[in-house]
Amino acid sequence: MSSRDVVLARVRRALADVPRGEGYEDPPVPRDYLRVHGSRTPKERVAMLAERLAEYRALVHHCTTRDMDMLIMRLLAHHGSQTVLVPPGLDPWWMAAADPTRIHDRAASTTRELDTVESVVTGCAVAIAETGTIVLDGSPDQGRRRISLIPDHHICVVRVPDQVVDSVPQALERLDPERPLTWISGPSATSDIELDRVEGVHGPRKLEVVLMSE
Repeated sequence: MSSRDVVLARVRRALADVPRGEGYEDPPVPRDYLRVHGSRTPKERVAMLAERLAEYRALVHHCTTRDMDMLIMRLLAHHGSQTVLVPPGLDPWWMAAADPTRIHDRAASTTRELDTVESVVTGCAVAIAETGTIVLDGSPDQGRRRISLIPDHHICVVRVPDQVVDSVPQALERLDPERPLTWISGPSATSDIELDRVEGVHGPRKLEVVLMSE
């Protein structure tokens, strides 16, 4: 008997009590798990998000809608950016005071061209307080997925408290699974077998999150 025969025999034994014609969607699946851990006010939810983001080594900033243009200008200047990638639906006010050359998100842009862009500014779809995660869904203020993965510096704006939820189940209720979802928890990082951390391997080396109150 070959290894293949052994594996298939084990599969047949495991499925022996499954009624013929039953599909994987037919049996009921219990979903009695906790949707959120604890109760929080909107202010506490935003504070937890900021704390989790900082633990992931993201840089967190707070501002109001009125001060947004000056903050973006300062962040780009501090990073020394000469070029910044701008999604088509980004609020023009956010970039009103910025000096760097603006590069627009185009389908024709190559990976090599995007690699020369120093910063990107986007909005987000939702942010999760318990996990410190920001989700992008490719909406006009966020652009294509690749623009948040290739430039070295990502400034992501979260409207608080409206875009902040407590948990992953709550975030999933707001997201369209058919859209290109990008889940971000801190700057891109990895480590080797000796646990030496390296940032910027498969995404931005520097992530700055702006919590903008409206």
